[in-house]
Amino acid sequence: MPRKARIDAPGALHHIIIRGIERRKIFRDNKDRDNFLDRLGNVLSDTGTPCYAWALIPNHVHLLLKTGNTPISTIMQRVLTGHAAYFNRRHRRHGKLFQNRYPS
Repeated sequence: MPRKARIDAPGALHHIIIRGIERRKIFRDNKDRDNFLDRLGNVLSDTGTPCYAWALIPNHVHLLLKTGNTPISTIMQRVLTGHAAYFNRRHRRHGKLFQNRYPS
C-alpha cells in the first residue's frame, strides 16, 4: 500500500525528523554540522522558506519549517542529497545515509 501524500499547503508548519540509517551518525564533527547548516541556510534563503527551530544531534536532525511557495519535499531533497554526497565523499563511504523519507 503506498504512503499517503503529505499535507503541504502554503503556511503549514512541519516538524521534520531526519534520522541516520541504522541509527548511525550523520554528523561526525563540526565540519559536517557546518556543511549541513550552510546547505540548509542556502536552500531556505533561495526558496524563502522560514525555519523556526532546528536541532542537530549526531544521528538525527529536528527542523520546524513553514511551507512557502516551494514544497517541503523539494527543499528536503536538495538539502539531504547534497549533505549525503558531501558526507560520503568526505568520509570515504558509499550508500544511503538517511533512514526512509523524513517524517513530519
